[in-house]
Amino acid sequence: MASQFGLLLRQWRQRAGLSQEALAGRAAVGIRTVRGLETGERTDPRMGTVRALADALELTGAERVELFSAAGRDEPLVVEPVRFDPLHEAAETLKVAIEARWRREEEQRQVHDPVPLPVRWDEAPATWMDSRLNIGAEGALSGRLDQVVEVYRGVGSRRLVVLGRAGAGKTVLTTRFVLDLLGARNPADPVPVIFHLGAWHPGRLGLRDWLAGQLTRDHPFLAAPGPGGGTLAAALVDAQRVLPVLDGFDEIATGLHRPALNALNTTTLPLLLTSRVDEYRDAVEGTDVLTSAATVVLADLTCDDLADYLPRTTRKTGPGGNAWKPVLDEVRNGGPLAEVLTTPLMVALARRIYSDTPDHDPIALLDFPEPDQIERHLLSSFIPAVYGVHAERVQPWLGYLADHLTRLGTHDVAWWRFGTSSVVTGVTVGVAVGLADLALEAVLLGGLAARGVAFAVMIGLVTGVLFGVAHRFVVSRTPIEPMRTRLRLRGRAGRRVWSRGLLGLAFGGAVGAAYGLVRAMAYWLVTPGFEMTTGVLVDVGVFGLVFGFGAGMVFAVVAATEAPLDVRSAGSPDGLLAANRRAVLWLVAMMVPVFAVFVAGATGVVASGLTALRFEVVWSPATALSLGLVGGIGGGLAYVLSLTAWGQWVVFARVWLPLTGKLPWGLPAFLDDAYRRGVLRRAGAVYQFRHARLQDHFARLR
Repeated sequence: MASQFGLLLRQWRQRAGLSQEALAGRAAVGIRTVRGLETGERTDPRMGTVRALADALELTGAERVELFSAAGRDEPLVVEPVRFDPLHEAAETLKVAIEARWRREEEQRQVHDPVPLPVRWDEAPATWMDSRLNIGAEGALSGRLDQVVEVYRGVGSRRLVVLGRAGAGKTVLTTRFVLDLLGARNPADPVPVIFHLGAWHPGRLGLRDWLAGQLTRDHPFLAAPGPGGGTLAAALVDAQRVLPVLDGFDEIATGLHRPALNALNTTTLPLLLTSRVDEYRDAVEGTDVLTSAATVVLADLTCDDLADYLPRTTRKTGPGGNAWKPVLDEVRNGGPLAEVLTTPLMVALARRIYSDTPDHDPIALLDFPEPDQIERHLLSSFIPAVYGVHAERVQPWLGYLADHLTRLGTHDVAWWRFGTSSVVTGVTVGVAVGLADLALEAVLLGGLAARGVAFAVMIGLVTGVLFGVAHRFVVSRTPIEPMRTRLRLRGRAGRRVWSRGLLGLAFGGAVGAAYGLVRAMAYWLVTPGFEMTTGVLVDVGVFGLVFGFGAGMVFAVVAATEAPLDVRSAGSPDGLLAANRRAVLWLVAMMVPVFAVFVAGATGVVASGLTALRFEVVWSPATALSLGLVGGIGGGLAYVLSLTAWGQWVVFARVWLPLTGKLPWGLPAFLDDAYRRGVLRRAGAVYQFRHARLQDHFARLR
């Protein structure tokens, strides 16, 4: 075997034109080693030597196998270390979540029941899009729903604008585009993600930053740190690992369409943009076309489309056969129905009202002489058809919801934006803290005394005012958003920890000083002969310091132990709400004992110091611990209700709005039921009305 090895080594060395010295130098082995192997003096070469010689001779795969076999060995498989790519992992996780979400939404909207409505489009006028040289389009731009990915990939710039009037099928198209693109996606391709542009204000936030924020909202795990110091969401956007599908350019606030188009033109991101025709055309005429973007316009449904679809949605019969025959005859004759039943939205409403409801006959549509009357009839009949006998009870709630969204200037039913009021928040905090203090005193002291009741009333009043003011200050700067973090056992110090600790020090000091003052006033009110002396000021100072340092420590610990929410918290409004509820409750569960223990220990130290200074101090560990519990639970409750998104949800969506009759008590169940009935749709972490026209219709009924 060794002689065979030597012969092969000499043969391939000579083929490479190398001397024994040159081969030894290239392989980093000794000249005596090469000479001994070729002559057979050395018969047992080491594995590393054989590999070094094979690399130096640049042997092919088969030649390497032959050389190792001649040495009596098999070359071990060298496994390259797998480098962890956080962006690849994030993109793959996002892809799975996106695909699952939109497949569920397509099923929920009955897009394929019994067959999809045909959605077709034609190339837009040349004045609405860039030149073909800039677009890089191959072939015609016209097509149908099952060709949307093919048409998009035929656009060299990968920038496509889809225009259509209200209800023309833009949402159906974007959903199908995302699912078809994911089905044919290579691992290196970007993940298509639908973003609803109505929430974008181009003057406040750049497109990339807004996209990253929306990704983080709907997929909290993308708030984790990514390459470059930002979040994973920002890194995905910057690396073009996300393909933005921008739905609803027309839903951007009035007056912002031109700035939005200018902002889109400052980027070269591949994208798909949808809009109603008028808003996009006006923006183009006032600025410029979307750079390098092809543009298509959705076509109306034809009578043949209706004849192929509507009869298949029901087994009802009427004069001449299927119940839809009189309607289809009217459409063929060019009556008012021919103007209305040209969009998927109106056809879907008609199908829901007349095919899916047993006691409704579509022949009733022939009673309306004007197209506007038919549209109003379809919009107003939708809720009675969906809810039946409960429609009268449900309609005011939907009206309030639509009006609330219209006043906010959005289409997103976000659970953290059901209301904000410093007065309502302050009153709720005061009542909650006062009742909590009464319950704690009854448990800790075995009953209630007049002083305890007076203290509970006053501490509730003061806490309500303080946290009402704090709430007003916070929301005036930035809206309260859902928590994107959870608590972890291993902490991490940093600049944020110090800043959060200083904030807690200041706020806790104010609350502590107020606590000391209220405590003294409660004694003064119910204790005959009690005097407001300088000792009261000492109490105020002590409680201010102890509460301040306690709150500062708690705030710092929370900041140090925060970590991004994991991927399981993503995907739906209920999921984000549940994740925030867990995060807030864990936060309070950690804050209260830490604060209580700190206050008990700190007041003991301070009491010892004051006693040494000859102040008269009444202190016991039990009293100090109860003081810490009262302060911790009351402060935690006030913080949650006034300064967290989940607390504001409880205050307004679960208490105030149901109490005033504007929304039902079981709001989560109501929203989920409306989604399952097809009145609402899900768009990531928020709900939306099935269509903007439904929202507008309900808002006008208020």
